[in-house]
Amino acid sequence: MKKNMGNADRIIRILIVLIFAALYYTGTVTGLLGTTLIILSAVFVATSLLSFCPIYAVFGMNTCPTKKSE
Repeated sequence: MKKNMGNADRIIRILIVLIFAALYYTGTVTGLLGTTLIILSAVFVATSLLSFCPIYAVFGMNTCPTKKSE
């Protein structure tokens, strides 16, 4: 797998995970929606740790900074 996520994208996903977790654990969001948010959070954490997003790969997107050749 070739990395296709930049640092800013990874940080944004982690922040979203923290918000979802706070909503779920405070009881603001419960039931099916709460479970869905937790599953989505797990996907966001996994893609952030791997720096690879399968959806980006399908659409040919890449948010990694390009390395300059000297």
